[in-house]
Amino acid sequence: MTEPPADPPVPEPERADAATGGQEMMSSPNESSATQRPTYVYALGRVQPRFPSISIEKEFSQAVARSDTSGQTNRQVVAAGLADHRYLARQMCWVFTIEGLETYLLYARDTADLDLLIQAVRAEPTGQDVDMVIGTQGPIAPPQACGGLSLPMVLADQIYSFDRGALIAELPRPDNIAAADDAQFRASAGEMLDHIMQLADNAGATDEHRAINYLAVRYPAVYATAAAEHSRNNSLAAVDVRPSRLTGTRVIVDVVFSYIHRQTDVATKYFCRVDVTDEFPFLVTKLTPFFER
Repeated sequence: MTEPPADPPVPEPERADAATGGQEMMSSPNESSATQRPTYVYALGRVQPRFPSISIEKEFSQAVARSDTSGQTNRQVVAAGLADHRYLARQMCWVFTIEGLETYLLYARDTADLDLLIQAVRAEPTGQDVDMVIGTQGPIAPPQACGGLSLPMVLADQIYSFDRGALIAELPRPDNIAAADDAQFRASAGEMLDHIMQLADNAGATDEHRAINYLAVRYPAVYATAAAEHSRNNSLAAVDVRPSRLTGTRVIVDVVFSYIHRQTDVATKYFCRVDVTDEFPFLVTKLTPFFER
């Protein structure tokens, strides 16, 4: 009798060491009372698939062994395998990392959104890849959910995958910046995006960080202002978030961008207001000069 093909080497995702799968998800990740505001997440990081058990790992190896994977890298095998074998994609743990740290376990709210998770697995990843997750945070995952990995669970309503270079390239150049200065505008925008993504403890779960992350991907004016201030020899000194005086029945925050002149140390500040009451933040007032009261 013909011997079955040997299992190929285990591909890129790290295997979790528990023997049970990670799809034992509660019906809702946030069991807050009706009077308690849910914890929303608006985070920038990376989506990574993990094997929740050795059985899923072995099944994945056997499944991809039936395909011709000659010449492919482990990452290419993983990306193609998850796309071709959705029954395995449904069994995977989906870990969201921020600045390299494991931060959340992701679950798609609708099974049709599984494609968003699969598409976040790049066949040829780069250091500029970014995934944005919008959802609701729940409790800490039980040990059996992902091989003993205990992280807060997030029920994702939307996942966007892009790379840093594409985001910067697609920003509209302000009318007051000449075409000849386009490269400098892109450089200023890139520095602003990097500053936002590297803010300390920015897990995208507080009102402050949700507002900042929203502006980073949805409000090009922050990049135009950064470029204009750089042309005046000012450098970005801080990004602060404060409760707005307009907060009442809605939760509104003021995001203040502070620039310091490189020679005189004179400060220039701008702010905008963002409504973070619900899962999807939105702009309340545009970026304008800010004056301390």
